[in-house]
Amino acid sequence: MSQVVNCDLEIHIRRKFEIVKQIGQGAYGVVFKAIDKKNRQSLALKKCFDAFSNRVDAQRTFREIMYLKGLSGHENIIRLQHVMKAENDKDIYLTFDFMETDLHAVIRANILTEIHKKYIIWQLLKGLKYLHTAQLLHRDIKPSNILINSDCHVKLCDFGLCCSIASTSGPDPPRTNYVATRWYRAPEILLSSTEHTVAVDIWAVGTILAEMVAGRPIFPGTSGLSQLERIFEVIGKPPQSDILQISSTASRIIESLNLHSNHKHLMTVVCKVEKQEDLTSFQIETLDFLKSCFKFMPKARPTTEELLRHQFVECFHNEEEEPSYPNGPLLLDLDDNTRLDAPQYRERLYQEIKDRRRETRDRLKDKPRRVIHYGSDAA
Repeated sequence: MSQVVNCDLEIHIRRKFEIVKQIGQGAYGVVFKAIDKKNRQSLALKKCFDAFSNRVDAQRTFREIMYLKGLSGHENIIRLQHVMKAENDKDIYLTFDFMETDLHAVIRANILTEIHKKYIIWQLLKGLKYLHTAQLLHRDIKPSNILINSDCHVKLCDFGLCCSIASTSGPDPPRTNYVATRWYRAPEILLSSTEHTVAVDIWAVGTILAEMVAGRPIFPGTSGLSQLERIFEVIGKPPQSDILQISSTASRIIESLNLHSNHKHLMTVVCKVEKQEDLTSFQIETLDFLKSCFKFMPKARPTTEELLRHQFVECFHNEEEEPSYPNGPLLLDLDDNTRLDAPQYRERLYQEIKDRRRETRDRLKDKPRRVIHYGSDAA
């Protein structure tokens, strides 16, 4: 029996979807478990509040929708099913594959076995390989953005901070507006580097594995400086020659830190083991994987392809199941350096909805099949 939900959802949304229950709420909107009345499939329905209230929110909404549309088809990336206008021209409705929970909740429940942890990291790396070979960065990899179901199937979500590293038109301002969760940020971001590479996602993968093993975040800084202090307590203070390559202010920032001479060993922080000889084979593989992810210099961190060949995930590794993005760089008609005002982003998105509705109807005339629907009359 469905749970009745008292929420402000418009008539055309309730006509198409049976609302089961609210499953999440954040700064940008509210998410419900819903059932598509046409095919009786469960899905996640997200109402994005005031999605076009300012340029930053409008750009984030536009980019997330367009990148998810372009990435559709990979089993470890959340599938965007519907995009629907709201009658007030302020909100927007999105539907996605329904996933039962996220990795944040699963870690807190303390139910993951060693093989689960390997399987989750393998799937995360698969999704990131697809993303990175499309020359995109996610930039907000964290446990709550890794959705998971009862079969331990993982899907990466929340592409609002996703950006292209293939764009060549002009300077690089989008990468300076990084607002993702602090605990999973790579040190170059904390040190104000404007050059973000796929290595920022690799660092985050390391923090997630460490958190799964330790049962808690391993770099829980309370500020940007505190975050750096916690990181350097474990990986050590980098040499000055490396620091100078990160940013013009990196050296000054690091000199202001309260760093202690006694460093914590990664072994004791993550595995809670004091002696090397007491490590299990799983812990040895884990530490080797983490050491490669936690390199200070971004260029020293491995790629997703290299990590997929690491002994930690070798029991799942299969190149045929780890595809690259097939069509070269994924570029939007509006690249990351183009700046529109909020109404312009809204109109571009509305035009995209109209175009996709037209394409859907044309396809259905030729060959009826399941497709992604866009528009207020999508079903």
